[in-house]
Parts: sequence; C-alpha cells; structure tokens
Amino acid sequence: MDSCCGHANNLRFDGMDKRYIRTLWIVIIINALMFVVEMAGGTAADSMGLQADALDFFADTVTYGITLWAIGKPLSVRANAAFMKGISLVVIAAYVLLASLYRVFVLETPVALTMGIIGALAFAANLASVLLLYRYRKGDSNIQSVWLCSRNDMIGNAVIILAAAGVYATASPWPDLAIAFLLAGLFMNSAIKILRQSIQERKEARHHHAAP
Repeated sequence: MDSCCGHANNLRFDGMDKRYIRTLWIVIIINALMFVVEMAGGTAADSMGLQADALDFFADTVTYGITLWAIGKPLSVRANAAFMKGISLVVIAAYVLLASLYRVFVLETPVALTMGIIGALAFAANLASVLLLYRYRKGDSNIQSVWLCSRNDMIGNAVIILAAAGVYATASPWPDLAIAFLLAGLFMNSAIKILRQSIQERKEARHHHAAP
C-alpha cells in the first residue's frame, strides 16, 4: 500500500484502518441504493445495459460486505473471500452475455432519455466511490477487488451515457446491447485479475503455514 496509508511499500494493505472501514461502509450504502434505482430505471427503460450495471451494483454491495467481514482475518481467509468475488464476477459476466445474446433476437429499443439520466446518476455515484477509494487502490486481493470493481463501474457508466446518445441518434437498440457486451467483458477482466492475485495469496498462505 502507498505510504499515505501508513504501510511500507513492500507490504500489501489489508484494510486494517478505521478510515478505510468507514469509507467502505459509505461505498456499500451508495451501491445498495444505486442497485434499486438502476434496476427500476433499467426495467422501465427496457435497457439491458442499465440492468446489467444494476446487477453489478448488487454484486458490489454483497462483495464489499464480504470485504468488511474478511478484514483482519488471516491471509488465507482474505484470499478465499477474494476468490469467491472473482467467481461471482464470472457468473455475472456469463449472465449478462447470455441475456444480451437473447436480446439480439428480441430487439426492443430502450428509452434513451431514461438511460441517459439513470446512467449519469450511476456515473456520479461511482465517481464518488472511486474518489473515496483512490488512496486505498493498492492492497491484497480482498482490498484490490473493491477498487477494481468501483473503477470499472465508473467506466461502464460513462459508456452507458454514450450508448444512450447512440440509442437516441439511431433509434436502435444496438448501442444498448453493445454496452451490455462491453460490461460483460469488463466483469470478466476484473474477475481474472482478482482470481490470479487471490490464487497467488492462497499459495503464499499455504507456504507460510507450512514453514517451520
């Protein structure tokens, strides 16, 4: 973790900081509220992109709760928690991909205005989360997963706003479906990063346990 968090550069920040725990609670509340808002908006607008992003808000709420629970636990427990987060992201990516493929054959043009408004609100929520978490962007797999999810969510929300403009300009559902496919790719990319680091930390934990 960076020295601003009071840890040596060669150590991974493990979340044992009251400021980080308070920050994480704030981010959890933001994500829970945005899941409700964006799922309702995505359903009303018939937007697969918004619904996919809403599912990500829900997943983040749950996994950030797991992050809180794992703070202070042994490395093996934290690594296992991060591993489960990675698996959950793979599941979400698969669901969004399959649902989007289905929508390719059942094309319905979403409401561009609702997409844009909800997308902008989601972007603002994730921007606030990213700014709060920026100083804690480096750490063990449990902590890094929080940063990666929030950062990718902000990127996804920015693209949703562009997709809303595309839907409005073309009167076509394809920009919305394109963002859904892109989000599925972002979820999978983050899952791979989290899984790789958690697997490495699990090996380190076993090696440390086996050492005399």
